[in-house]
Amino acid sequence: MSGEIKHIAFFGHNAKDSAVRRRAIAMQRAGFEVTGFMPRRGEATSVPFDWVDLGETHDNDYVHRVKSIFTGAKTALAQRATLDRADLFYARNLDMLATALRVRRLMKSSVPVVYECLDIHHRLAGDALSAKAFRQFEKRLVEASDLIVVSSPRFEEEHFRRYYPGRYQHMLIENRLIEGDAFGPRPEHALPHIPGRLRVGWFGNLRCRRSLELLKDLARHFPHAVEIVLRGYPALSVIPDLESEIAPFPNITYHGRYKAPEDLNQIYGEVDLVWAGDWYEAGFNSLWLLPNRVYEGGYFGVPAFAPEGTETAKWLHDHGIGLIVGDPVENHFIPLVQHLLNDPSPMLELRRSLAALPRDTFVEPPAVMHEMAQRALAAHRGDAYRKD
Repeated sequence: MSGEIKHIAFFGHNAKDSAVRRRAIAMQRAGFEVTGFMPRRGEATSVPFDWVDLGETHDNDYVHRVKSIFTGAKTALAQRATLDRADLFYARNLDMLATALRVRRLMKSSVPVVYECLDIHHRLAGDALSAKAFRQFEKRLVEASDLIVVSSPRFEEEHFRRYYPGRYQHMLIENRLIEGDAFGPRPEHALPHIPGRLRVGWFGNLRCRRSLELLKDLARHFPHAVEIVLRGYPALSVIPDLESEIAPFPNITYHGRYKAPEDLNQIYGEVDLVWAGDWYEAGFNSLWLLPNRVYEGGYFGVPAFAPEGTETAKWLHDHGIGLIVGDPVENHFIPLVQHLLNDPSPMLELRRSLAALPRDTFVEPPAVMHEMAQRALAAHRGDAYRKD
C-alpha cells in the first residue's frame, strides 16, 4: 500500500446515528474521502457521505447482528472497486470490526484497520462464563486491528489493558463536537439566570432508570423552583412509556428527539444545568464513559452534574467545571440543588470557568483525524509513531 491515507472505508453500526455522522464529517473535514459501509436502523435515508447500505438491523437483536457480519461483508464485497481504493478501514463497534476484518481477509488486502470503541458492552464485562467467551472473540479482533480508538481513558485502563495487555496500540479521541459542523458559535455572554429557579436538562439516549427516578424525585421535591427538561430518545427496554411516567409532574417536560448538532444551541440555551450521570451499565461502562453532554454543555456554557467516582466526575473536576454529587447520589442531589437555589454563585462561577477554557476542550480539530491515520499507518508497518 502507499504511504499516504486518502480514502477511508468507514464500517459504522448505523448510518443514521448522529455519532456515526459526526465521525464521518470529522474525517471529511480533515480532507479524507469517506465511503460508509453501514447498516441502518429503520428506513434508508440520505447521509452526508457516500454510503453502501448493508441492510437493516435492530437494537438488541444480537442474533441478527451476528448474521449481519457475514451478509454485510458479502454486500460490501460487491463494491470491490470502491474497497480497493480504500487506504484505511475504520470500524465502529465490535460487530462492524468483525465485518471489516472479514472483508479485508476475503479481499486478501493489507490495509490498516482501526477499531473505535465508544462503550464496553456489559456482555464483555465481569467474570461470568459468557463474558469470558465474548472476550475470546474480542481478543482475536483486537489482535487483528492496528489501532484502537477509545472515547474515554478508563476504557483502555479498565478493559483493554486488563484483558489484552501488550496486544494493541490505542489512541484517545473524546466525544467532542467536530470543528466546522453546524452547531454555531459559543455564547458571548452568560446565559440569563432567574433567581430562585433552576432548569435541569437530560439529553441524548435516555436509557438510565436510576437517572429518571432521581430527576422525578427532584421534580417532586421542588415543584415550583425546578424545571426538568428531557430531550432525546428513551430506551424502550428500560423506559417503555416515558410520557406516562412524567405525566404527574407538571415541572417535567419531554420534547422528543432533536437534531444534533443543529439543535444544540437551542436546547442548551434553555437550561441552567445538565445531568451527565448514568447507571445503565453500573459498575462497568457507566463508571468509565465520558458522555457527549459534558462537551456539548461545556461549549454552550452549561455546567454538568456527575456522580462521584465516575470518569465523568473526574473529567469535570480536572477541568474545574462541574458539580460532583456525593455517594449515595439520592442523599446528596437534593441538598446540592437546594444550595444552588439559595446561592447560585457556584453555578455562575462555573459558567465563567467554562467560558475561559480553550475551544478545543469541547471541539475536535481536523488534526486529530490526521494523527489517527498516521498512528494506524505506523502501527501497521511496525514503526514507532512520532508526533510532530
